[in-house]
Amino acid sequence: MSPARDKAFVLLQHLLPQHTLSRLTGALASSRLTFLKNWLITRFITAFGVDMREAAEPDPRAYANFNAFFTRALREGARPVDMTAGAIVSPADGAVSQAGDISAGRILQAKGRSYSVAELLANHAEAADFEGGSFATIYLSPRDYHRVHMPCEARLTALRYVPGRLFSVNGVTAESVPGLFARNERLVCRFETAHGPMAMVLVGAMVVAGIETVWTGPVTPAGRTVLSMDLESDASARTLAKGAEMGRFQLGSTVILLLPRGVSAWDDQVVAASPLRMGQRIGGWKSA
Repeated sequence: MSPARDKAFVLLQHLLPQHTLSRLTGALASSRLTFLKNWLITRFITAFGVDMREAAEPDPRAYANFNAFFTRALREGARPVDMTAGAIVSPADGAVSQAGDISAGRILQAKGRSYSVAELLANHAEAADFEGGSFATIYLSPRDYHRVHMPCEARLTALRYVPGRLFSVNGVTAESVPGLFARNERLVCRFETAHGPMAMVLVGAMVVAGIETVWTGPVTPAGRTVLSMDLESDASARTLAKGAEMGRFQLGSTVILLLPRGVSAWDDQVVAASPLRMGQRIGGWKSA
């Protein structure tokens, strides 16, 4: 886009009824009308160059609706997980938006812009656990596989739905909208690992119809208050192995991974714009 088009695109997002548009998108994506869902799926595959050879079900017409297609499973072996001891793996397909250190309670969003960890997590006490730690922001484009997996073995200790806006999360918007990821609707997942706390934040975006987890199903009610999820069930049921599925997006968005100070390091190739595949090594635990 040209600079003028970039500005117009961002301005339009401020003016649009973001949640209404996303609800309408969700209704279309969940439609089981054969002609409509087949048209949506085939047009999407063509527009974004989706490789259906990777899918467990490669026939686009076999999906019940667009959401089923968009959150499709991959065929066995399509995303091998690096099971090397101490390896941290990418939780999703996509590209690195930014990665680095958390300094003075802030995360780099784009050149010249940063935002507050406390605001992102909607919890100041939890933010302190990640001071001086590291972060990686992974952008999932429309063509990517949209299930989210565990970067390491961990036990879920808290879920928090945080209401907010639904700006696009592409590069143009990240460079233009202050505090983008701490303003958008999101789901904060806090875990305990063998090396300390970990947070994964699943960020909603324009026309994202919903966010799900394997524990709760859909968890983005488009409400106006912060909601903490009840985790009184068996703790062993909330422990997932490295590479296990933990959630999914209905239409694309962003995953932000937070790790505490001094326990991990990103690999050299984890820099802005570098492509990722779920399961590939992106870093390692220092004590491993």
